[in-house]
Amino acid sequence: MSHDTKHPKLIQLTHWLSAILILGLFILGIWMVELSYYDPWYQRAPNIHKGLGVLLAIIMLARLLVKVVQTSPKPLENIAAWQNKLAGLTHILMYLCTFIILISGYLISTASGKAINVFDMFSVPAVLSYGNEQADTAGLIHQYTAYVLIGLVVLHILAFIQHQFILKDEIIKRITPIK
Repeated sequence: MSHDTKHPKLIQLTHWLSAILILGLFILGIWMVELSYYDPWYQRAPNIHKGLGVLLAIIMLARLLVKVVQTSPKPLENIAAWQNKLAGLTHILMYLCTFIILISGYLISTASGKAINVFDMFSVPAVLSYGNEQADTAGLIHQYTAYVLIGLVVLHILAFIQHQFILKDEIIKRITPIK
């Protein structure tokens, strides 16, 4: 596969790292909101969730920077133009949802004025802190946007399955080091 049909290596790396983190954070988020106050994971799970969220933010910013400075591969020629446009729109919506989730997560985590401790390596300071109202509003945005993102991820995976196993155009080679 030629250079103009594959994503740059850094995009490939950030794609898979962000995919793992997004799915992991979603599963962790669903699980942790069901924990009782007396559960031993009640404090630990949100701290892990916040730390992974900050790491995802760093990865997504790097990914966005690379997308701005490097060219994307040409659209697949065997796909209708409307499908390529729909795929592009889906990617934009996934980026948008991810950044909305990251920002709202930050607003939830810093509503009390406390910094986010990232695995005892560094902290992200609280810039805006308006208390419970901020946390509640940001929490709703965070939750519902996460559901939208996971819906888009499911569509993304279904499109991959169609390309890989029905159309057999080996689209996986565009986003992996596979030759």
